[in-house]
Amino acid sequence: MWKRWYSQLNLRKKLKKSRDALSRKLVLVFGHGVDENTLEAAEEVLLTADLGWELTELVLDRFRDEYKLNGDAGWKSVLVSVLQGLVPEYTPWEPDAEPAVTLVVGVNGAGKTTTIARLAQRIAAGGETVLMGCADTYRAAASEQLALWGERLGIPVYTSVEGTDPGAVTFDSVKRAIAEKFNHVIIDTAGRLPTQKGLMDELSKVYRVVGKAMQGAPHRVILVLDGTVGQNALAQARQFTEFIPVTDLVITKLDGTAKGGSVFAMARELSLPIRYIGVGEGADDLVAFNGKAFVEAIVGGDD
Repeated sequence: MWKRWYSQLNLRKKLKKSRDALSRKLVLVFGHGVDENTLEAAEEVLLTADLGWELTELVLDRFRDEYKLNGDAGWKSVLVSVLQGLVPEYTPWEPDAEPAVTLVVGVNGAGKTTTIARLAQRIAAGGETVLMGCADTYRAAASEQLALWGERLGIPVYTSVEGTDPGAVTFDSVKRAIAEKFNHVIIDTAGRLPTQKGLMDELSKVYRVVGKAMQGAPHRVILVLDGTVGQNALAQARQFTEFIPVTDLVITKLDGTAKGGSVFAMARELSLPIRYIGVGEGADDLVAFNGKAFVEAIVGGDD
């Protein structure tokens, strides 16, 4: 699926800002050889790329050990190996129920609605049916945006009037998906900050309502994170998981940031699969995350 949707060369181009922040700066650093002075300079590069202190130290410790054994392969080959050891292999999600219910959550501006539309597009392209439900009833624009995506993609959307209880819309969306025998239903929720306890409690309620509409649902809860905020996204994720059992991550806007290093911190510290990354505005720019390919795109190869 990875090769079908995105070439390695195209991914490298899309992640140019993160590549410039890592690979090209490290080429300058290690052009003088690998020693404690250059490793100290490399530390600054890794921190600037937003790996964070703890992970930066871990990477450099592992790099030192592996370079002693395999230094003949070159510093870049060793670093690629170390970084690839920090990110998971790509494993497709295989739902065991129909309709498979996905709840999508995140803060305002992270790209939830666009992510939902692109997920639905991928599902439809695979020959399965999908319903998109809009439980973001606080903004009239939210329903309009999802409806516009649905019209553009030829995918049905369940919406309600502004101000309707989000739980009611969620319940009705799932029930419609069951009645009309959709393979999937994806529920959009209102953006909220994890510090807004009232809204987070409401999100927990929406989660429970899904279970009332269909036993065992939701089958996955996707947290959409804005890649441009780097380590702040990691803090958001920790807070969201206190209110709702997040199962998967999508990291958006990675084409517009030099903070791609935060992906390594998220993969390691959250112990949640990164299913997709967003690398552009195009319809196909939601990419199934492959750890090895990601590392190659921002560090591997010649500059």
